[in-house]
Amino acid sequence: MIRSLWIAKTGLDVQQTNLDVISNNLANGTTTAYKRVKPMFEDLIYQTIRQPGGPTQGDAQSPSGLQIGAGARVAATERVHIQGSLNRTQNPLDVAIYGNGFFQINLPDGTIAYSRDGNFTRNSTGQIVNQAGFTVAPGITIPPDAQSISISDSGEVRYFTQGGAVEGVVAGQFQLAVFANPAGLTSIGQNLYLETAASGSPQQGNPGTNGYGALRQFYTESSNVNLAEELVGMIVAQRAYEINTRAISASDDMLQRLGQM
Repeated sequence: MIRSLWIAKTGLDVQQTNLDVISNNLANGTTTAYKRVKPMFEDLIYQTIRQPGGPTQGDAQSPSGLQIGAGARVAATERVHIQGSLNRTQNPLDVAIYGNGFFQINLPDGTIAYSRDGNFTRNSTGQIVNQAGFTVAPGITIPPDAQSISISDSGEVRYFTQGGAVEGVVAGQFQLAVFANPAGLTSIGQNLYLETAASGSPQQGNPGTNGYGALRQFYTESSNVNLAEELVGMIVAQRAYEINTRAISASDDMLQRLGQM
């Protein structure tokens, strides 16, 4: 009965963490380019009282043995990098990635971060930056006299000025980074990720070539959170939490009865 109390306690911890993850997904249901997180569970070590296949009587063997588990825990949280839907905007610097890849963002300390959020704008010097003011690598500047901006599917940025060349002026080229294991990237908030040993080193290339995603100007990528699915998962987590509390109550009642004997 003491063991059942501990096992049920691990179940409560698991479902609490599960609910934390679901709540974060729901909170980011409208966050640009957010990728939902999925908790991964595993059972804990088992106490083996009788080994499966061990001897019972004579030459007979136990077909299944006798093992009692110690509960469960959250083994990991995996970020699901599937494509979100594209939303049309009126901002010529809004760019969505359709396919694989991440934008490269220069952080103030010189670190390169990675993002799917293409909700860009210009700073006071004309550089293309994200909503936090961090410049987008490799660094593209649009002069103040630009009348319009064109971003091709392959990432080429052109601007047009009044009385300028019909074909415009090339301001720069977006490049994307891809990873062997994007789920291994670590999240640091602000829609940014950092490279880790698990993600592997980034490989850079132009959009729309060699498996890199194409760019879509005037679009941003939506969160890939399915609200209905998350709400169902929340209900399941709540019911599982309630069942584990009942297991604790049942074990407590049995201990009380034992103490009264």
